[in-house]
Amino acid sequence: MLATLLIGLREGLEAALVVGILVAYLRRLGRGDALPRLWAGVVLAIALALAIGAVLTFGAYSLTFEAQELIGGSLSLLAVGMVTWMIFWMQKAGRTMKATLENGLDRALTQSGVWALIAIGFVSVAREGIETTLLLWSMVQSFGDAPSALLGAMVGLLAAVVIGWLIARGAVRLDLRRFFTWTSGFLVVVAAGVLAYAIMDLQEAGALPGPFTAAAPIDAATGAVALGWAAFPFGWAFDVTGAVAPGGVWATLLQATVGFMPRMTWLQVGAWAVYMAVVGLFFVRGLRPRRPASPARTVADATSPATTLTQQGAA
Repeated sequence: MLATLLIGLREGLEAALVVGILVAYLRRLGRGDALPRLWAGVVLAIALALAIGAVLTFGAYSLTFEAQELIGGSLSLLAVGMVTWMIFWMQKAGRTMKATLENGLDRALTQSGVWALIAIGFVSVAREGIETTLLLWSMVQSFGDAPSALLGAMVGLLAAVVIGWLIARGAVRLDLRRFFTWTSGFLVVVAAGVLAYAIMDLQEAGALPGPFTAAAPIDAATGAVALGWAAFPFGWAFDVTGAVAPGGVWATLLQATVGFMPRMTWLQVGAWAVYMAVVGLFFVRGLRPRRPASPARTVADATSPATTLTQQGAA
């Protein structure tokens, strides 16, 4: 519940801030008449995210076990890819997000297209909605405790809406840069755990070699799948189910935070370690402050002919 609550809060607040920026800008321009079209796009994006969640939840019941695991593993990989892209996109584009959104509204208002405004509202929220749906669905499959996980996500999303509204009203101040930095770091760890679970799904489906396929190394003494270094690379890396009961409090807490499972294969451990090393390194490097632009570059940017309606209004 804690993991899904934080994910719902983080992703929901990002979407709420995007919508808040768009609504505030339209009101500042005196274009309240365009708000219904913007809200229509937001509602369509939410409906799409809910529809995807419903299809993923109820559509798998008629499939075989192997097909369910194959689809689950593939969608978990897609969720990891989307989360990873979003983390680095926020690091790069977060500083200019407001200007980018306002420029898009400028173009839509200039073209006077109904569908253009609907599309802005839709795209601005759909990206967050689809990403959140895939990530939460993958985590629910991993935990096996849908009620608690979904309750945490709903609490997080509702809290995000309230906080976003309070920020827009000026009733609360939040260091958004620090908030998104810490939550992005948390998402790196969560994504590594989802990746490890995806590997397990694909191994159970037979799409990847592992303890459930003919490639599994067998312990000659016990006749079971080998464990430890003797099982490398397609057997079990470790098995601590005797100390940490699967489905117990500690197992759930560790899996929700660092992606640890009481029994993991070598492919899972390797994928988790490589993801944390590579993505973690680039994430930490992205936290370094950028060098200030040179005076010549600043003057050139200021005199550039690409002056938008947003910049004119600010002036």
